[in-house]
Amino acid sequence: MDIWLAIQAFILGVVEGLTEFLPVSSTGHQIIVADVIGFTGQRAKAFNIIIQLAAILAVMWEYRRKIIEIVVGLPREASAQRFTVNLLVAFFPAVILGLTFADLIEQWLFNPITVASALVVGGVVMLWAEKRQHRIAAETVDDMNWQQALKIGCAQCLALVPGTSRSASTIIGGLFFGLSRKAATEFSFFLAMPTMVGATVYSIYKHRELFAGGEDLWVFAIGFVTSFVFAMLAVRALLKFIANNSYALFAWYRIVFGILILMTWQLGFIDWTSVGD
Repeated sequence: MDIWLAIQAFILGVVEGLTEFLPVSSTGHQIIVADVIGFTGQRAKAFNIIIQLAAILAVMWEYRRKIIEIVVGLPREASAQRFTVNLLVAFFPAVILGLTFADLIEQWLFNPITVASALVVGGVVMLWAEKRQHRIAAETVDDMNWQQALKIGCAQCLALVPGTSRSASTIIGGLFFGLSRKAATEFSFFLAMPTMVGATVYSIYKHRELFAGGEDLWVFAIGFVTSFVFAMLAVRALLKFIANNSYALFAWYRIVFGILILMTWQLGFIDWTSVGD
């Protein structure tokens, strides 16, 4: 076993697990950290698919009771039917834009400079969203209507730009469109399920040749388990945190981290445009 490769897999599993459901951009952190530690290329592309799958399975496990309740109640309960419709309505805007522009976005925007810029801009928007007066129309996810769901789904499309953050887009969108902080956060988790499962299945099919042969199975296993565990810890911690706090801490983290990347690039300390090439 290559010890350094195992360490790389563990580090990136931790990064994915901790950041996937926090409003700080997991994709952005993956791009930057992978470039720094030199984990790039075709192996990295397949690895990222696997650890993202682990993160979404973790949140599905965490909300398994709610999922079972909705599935069982779908044929006859209006609340389960309304919740399912809301998820589908919120899910499709990103699917349509993602399938249309995914290759162009990956080709032109998957780089540390774009990520850093999006982190800063997103952090500023988060601060603004938190400071404005909240008018809560939906205290829980079960109180939402399809119009709110559609607006949040459109907000999720912003996350196609790496560094913006799918979680940040949906959570802040939820706050803008009348959801309580808890409802916005939980709907972001639920919306991640079809969005990320769909993206993972599409990525596995698109890059199926990367999974031919089992020489990297142990690398995938380390990343998968690590991502699963840390994603579950992150989801639980976030729900406890937002019960008594705003998202301002995450906003300032995004701004500081993004500025740090941009400063090291501008001052010539690190050529982020060529790291990992």
